[in-house]
Amino acid sequence: MKSFIRSFINHYRLLLRFGDFSLIDYIGFMNARLSVVVWSLLFAFVASVSGASLTQSGHMQLTSAAFAEGEPIPVKHTCDDKNASPPLTWSGVPPGTKSLALIVDDPDAPAGTWVHWVLFDLPGNASELPEDLPKGQRLPNGGKQGLNDFKHLGYGGPCPPPGKAHRYFFKLYALDALLDLKPGATKKELEHVMEKHVLAQGQLIGTYKRK
Repeated sequence: MKSFIRSFINHYRLLLRFGDFSLIDYIGFMNARLSVVVWSLLFAFVASVSGASLTQSGHMQLTSAAFAEGEPIPVKHTCDDKNASPPLTWSGVPPGTKSLALIVDDPDAPAGTWVHWVLFDLPGNASELPEDLPKGQRLPNGGKQGLNDFKHLGYGGPCPPPGKAHRYFFKLYALDALLDLKPGATKKELEHVMEKHVLAQGQLIGTYKRK
């Protein structure tokens, strides 16, 4: 504290040699300089945090051979036919990925967002899911299936009421860990556990309309 006061007085005396500064003027001058420094540090901190967030949440490309982005989902992948899960392919999985998770839901359902598929602990080096996966607790590659809103494991295809087309969001997540979840977990449980482990995301939207 003494060194700070000594520095303050010496700096003030130096300025007095070159101009007519009152003590009040000098305090105002120092406050202005301090404000510039504080704001500069604040902006630098915000920029660094924003940059880190963007780096930690990258983007993956998710596609399907069955339908293109924003296009109708073929009837065989719905409740009006085989109800088979569509084939999915992805790229851009970041380094450090230990597992992948997938959520499929319909935000246009009359009662609120309807969950069609919950899938997690897919191998981090996986790059695709074949068509018509089994609806059991576990997949051949080790992935675990959760409970959808039809109250069964695995994929449940689009099954909207007659009327306007509904959108179906296929959301893929790259995670830096295997999750401490058992088969049968819900979408809510999955989202809670993986919240701090997401490295990158990918999304594909399909539509379906029942006549």
